[in-house]
Parts: sequence; C-alpha cells; structure tokens
Amino acid sequence: MRKFALALPALALATLALPTVASEELMKKHACTACHQIDKKTVGPAYNDVAAKYAGDPKAKAMLIEKVKKGGMGTWGQIPMPPNSAVPDADVEKLVTYILSLKKK
Repeated sequence: MRKFALALPALALATLALPTVASEELMKKHACTACHQIDKKTVGPAYNDVAAKYAGDPKAKAMLIEKVKKGGMGTWGQIPMPPNSAVPDADVEKLVTYILSLKKK
C-alpha cells in the first residue's frame, strides 16, 4: 500500500507533463516549428504572443483552428500562413489548445 501511495503523486505529475510533450512533438511532426517558436517571433508569431492576444476570447479556439486548416494573412504581418489541410483535425485541435494555454514569461 505504501508503494502505491508513493507512486500515485509521481504518476499524477507525469500525466500533467504529457500534453506539453505531446503538443511539442506534434509541432515538430507537422513542421509548425519551421515558422513558429514558443517564445520568439520568426517567420510567424511566437506562440506566447498568440496566447496573449487571444486570452479570454471564447471564439479564439475555433478561429485559430480554422486559420491553421485554411491559412490566412494580415493578422501578424504580410507573410501568409499556408493552409495545413493535411494535418488531422484532432492534431490541429490539440495544437491550438496547447498554444492558447501558454503564458508569456
């Protein structure tokens, strides 16, 4: 029983880290990191800046999912974001949820 009691908090902590690891792996898998970084603007905006801009906006998630899928331009400068229609919907939702969860440091 004691081993179980000690293992439970460790399991809980490991589970909390999984969405971050999974989301960062999805970013690499789908080449998001070719244009975006979490804390630095490159070709596209930093994900922290995206999270800050849309913090508290109840429509942000749906709008960003649409923008990732169909592409867009004008919000963050003149360089357009290409459509990412080959990325599975479930992955797009996970990525957008993760991006919106980020906080500026």
